[in-house]
Amino acid sequence: MIGQEHILDAYSAAVIGAVEAVAPSVVQLQVRTRAAAGAPAQGEGGEGGEARQGAGSGFVFTDDGFIITNSHVVYDAEELRVILPDGRDYQAHLIGDDPDSDLAVVRIHANGLRPAALGDSAVLRPGRLVVAIGNPFGFQATVTAGVVSALGRTLRGASGRLIENVIQTDAALNPGNSGGPLVLPGGGGGVVVGVNTAMLRPGQNLCFAIPSATATLIAAMLIQHGRITRSAIGLSGQTVPLLRRLVRFHHLEQEQAVFVTAVVEGAPAHAAGVRAGDYIIACGDGLARSLDDLHRVLTLHPPGTPLAVSALRGASRLELSVLPRPR
Repeated sequence: MIGQEHILDAYSAAVIGAVEAVAPSVVQLQVRTRAAAGAPAQGEGGEGGEARQGAGSGFVFTDDGFIITNSHVVYDAEELRVILPDGRDYQAHLIGDDPDSDLAVVRIHANGLRPAALGDSAVLRPGRLVVAIGNPFGFQATVTAGVVSALGRTLRGASGRLIENVIQTDAALNPGNSGGPLVLPGGGGGVVVGVNTAMLRPGQNLCFAIPSATATLIAAMLIQHGRITRSAIGLSGQTVPLLRRLVRFHHLEQEQAVFVTAVVEGAPAHAAGVRAGDYIIACGDGLARSLDDLHRVLTLHPPGTPLAVSALRGASRLELSVLPRPR
């Protein structure tokens, strides 16, 4: 019994530390939209009509007022307000949003803001303790705790594009949690490793978060440019393990690659010589260990600029140059 009490004390201490570290950075967003059409599936909004009132969560990204939230929280917003944990209420304006990743950045002009520390979502493993903080149904600073249920999930975004490498957790989420942080307890209290984005109903605690690695990348680009302009090369694929004989024969530094399932005729990939059945092992300056790696390169690579692609076809290694187009 004493051992169990120590375990529970350690669990409680970890959750408390995470909340104390990150909760001062969590904000509530109140959103008035132009119309009810296109309301998000998660149901943060009201009943419809000429205008729709909604609410969600977010967290302070920088001390000069940039706040990360979900794209679907601010969708079609006519007016945005941010309520800080101390009760201060500010009008906010949208810096940019990206439905493909369900991420957005808004900004307020306020003093004394405390940015949340962003951690490395790559350290997560199934079973790790995580804490979700948000404002479900308007109840501010609500805390739920659970574990990482799975990694590498895919989730279809509002644009129809699959969001790759999503974190699945059983830390309970409810309408209004969207945009809030998923926190990994640690020695310094806690760091944000995800942005809570969705739950599956009527399932029990099937909840999902966008990894902090994706959130950091997209937020920085939105702050700099206000929008995300992605490149496209015109293929579909999936992440697959490489045969060991291929890894040995080609002296590869990876065990996974992108298997090309289809190539659009006349698209940049087709023009460059990529074919269905190829394995893309590198793209740009990095390895293509997963479809998420390929998407990340295409997000950063400017359209109309040659992109180096390495592929395996049978026993041959191909070095191709693809000229991406805007998507």
